[in-house]
Amino acid sequence: MAAVSPKMLKHQGPAKVYDSEHEAQAAMKRNEVVAGDVVVIRYEGPKGGPGMPEMLIPTATIAGMGLSESVALITDGRFSGATRGPCIGHVAPEAFDGGPIAAIKNSDKITIDIPNRILKVELTDKELKERLAQWKPRKPKISKGYLSRYSPTPSE
Repeated sequence: MAAVSPKMLKHQGPAKVYDSEHEAQAAMKRNEVVAGDVVVIRYEGPKGGPGMPEMLIPTATIAGMGLSESVALITDGRFSGATRGPCIGHVAPEAFDGGPIAAIKNSDKITIDIPNRILKVELTDKELKERLAQWKPRKPKISKGYLSRYSPTPSE
């Protein structure tokens, strides 16, 4: 909370949803992220990442674009102590496990109220259930080696 501008302690905006850090970075390079947006980077949690990669590049890019006082970021990935701005990480259950972050779509309205500890997507319970019923599990990005231990073995 200390690293967030008072202007961003409460924020509401449309979601810009990306299924990886790489996708989000490419979109930022194309200037698709604009003031008022809520960037959602999912499938970067412990299982989806796998290993929960650190989201320093997206947060630094948002700051470098001059948007740290007008764009929020939400992820199932993690942040380090170098993160600035309204960034919410470690969202669980993560998208890889079918958590609610997996149901968010572009343009969904997201409300962030840091002082009151509120994070919500403006969907009804019915809409959220319907979207999650349509969700399909993904195969792990990595199936061999050390990082494969974070993701479940794909079923065939």
